[in-house]
Amino acid sequence: MTDPIQPDHFAFDEVSEANIPGIIAKYPEGRQASAVMPLLDLVQRQMARTTGHAWVPTVAMDVVAARLGMPPIRVYEVATFYTMFHLQPVQKFHLQVCTTTPCWLRGSDDVRDACTRAVAAHGDLFSIEELECVGACVNAPVLVINDDYYEDLDGERTEALLTAFREGHPPKPGSTIGRQNSAPEGGRTTLFGDVTRNATGAES
Repeated sequence: MTDPIQPDHFAFDEVSEANIPGIIAKYPEGRQASAVMPLLDLVQRQMARTTGHAWVPTVAMDVVAARLGMPPIRVYEVATFYTMFHLQPVQKFHLQVCTTTPCWLRGSDDVRDACTRAVAAHGDLFSIEELECVGACVNAPVLVINDDYYEDLDGERTEALLTAFREGHPPKPGSTIGRQNSAPEGGRTTLFGDVTRNATGAES
């Protein structure tokens, strides 16, 4: 979606309001501006919940600034710096493709191409964005869908993943090849025995 019509009004709803006092209370008196990121996240989640499209309108940034007693420009600076905040509406399933070197070397082009085809065919469900490193290089290539990481992808597994989302039964986040956390592909190859400690307390 491009060139969104900015709303002329925004107010936190009951769900968001219930969370705001606890968020602000985490920061010392006089440091409430530190809550700007979690409040922007509340805005984005409220927009997703109420309109079906996660994003942060400008008027909502002004509301956050007023709530935290800070100049609006400082809120704009935060919202435009971090890719986690969307300045335009995204679709129900926002596909964030990592294309940094580790993911690229392991086939992120195929992942991106599969996502691009899904957006072209089902633009009412999917939107796409290319990101720099998302911090899961060991299980590259990585695709972030909304809040969840899907790892160890290739073109075919990406297509199957997006089909599952489209059909309403998204799989569990994590490795798509059954890797346990960041263990080697196929499982452990060393350290099968119990860890013991010698007299000095060192593991052996």
